[in-house]
Amino acid sequence: MNPYAIFPERGVHESGAVSDTFRSLGIHSFLEACRYVHELPYGYNSDRDDLMILFKEKMGTCSTKHAVIATLAAELGLAISRGVGIYPMTEAIVTGAYKILSEYGLPYVPMIHCFLEYENYRVDLTEGNRNGKNRPIDDFLYTDRVAATISAKDEYMIYRKALSEVILKRAELKGVDIKRILHAREEGLILLKANIQMP
Repeated sequence: MNPYAIFPERGVHESGAVSDTFRSLGIHSFLEACRYVHELPYGYNSDRDDLMILFKEKMGTCSTKHAVIATLAAELGLAISRGVGIYPMTEAIVTGAYKILSEYGLPYVPMIHCFLEYENYRVDLTEGNRNGKNRPIDDFLYTDRVAATISAKDEYMIYRKALSEVILKRAELKGVDIKRILHAREEGLILLKANIQMP
C-alpha cells in the first residue's frame, strides 16, 4: 500500500454532503480530509451503510473510512475510487488465526478488505490504526473496483461470487466447500474485533 500523500491535492470548495461536513470541521483540502480520516480510531460502526456514521461515531473501519474519502473524491472530481480485495488471513497477519486454520483445515481464511485506488496506487487509510492486523495488506487473492458507497450486502455478494468463481478454484483449496470458508470467515471476523480491543 502507498501513503495517502500520493493523492493529488484539491481544495474542498464543491457542495456535497461529505464536502460540507469536512468544511464544517474546518477542513478545506482533500489531503487534510485524508489525514483526519486516517487519524480517527479504528472501530466497528453501528451502521456501516450510513455514509455519515464515521463523523457521528468518530471512528471507522476500512469500509466506512474509504466510503467517506471515495465519496469526497467524487464530489471534488478526483479520479480516486474504492476497491475491495480478498486477502489470505494467516497467523502472520492476524494473531490467533492459526487456531481457526487448524479447526477448519485451511491454509488461510479468505477475508475482505477495502482500500482506495488512484492510477496504479493503492492506499489504505486504516494502515497504522489498531485494526486487528499485524501488518499492512499488500497481497490479494482477488480485487475489484466498487461504488464508493457499496452496501454491506452487495460487498458480501462480491465476496461470495469471488469465492465460487475464483478463490475456491485455487489448488491449495481443492476439496474445500464454500460453507467451510464461510464458517471460518465468521470466526475470523470475531477474532479481528477481539484483536482491536487488545492494548
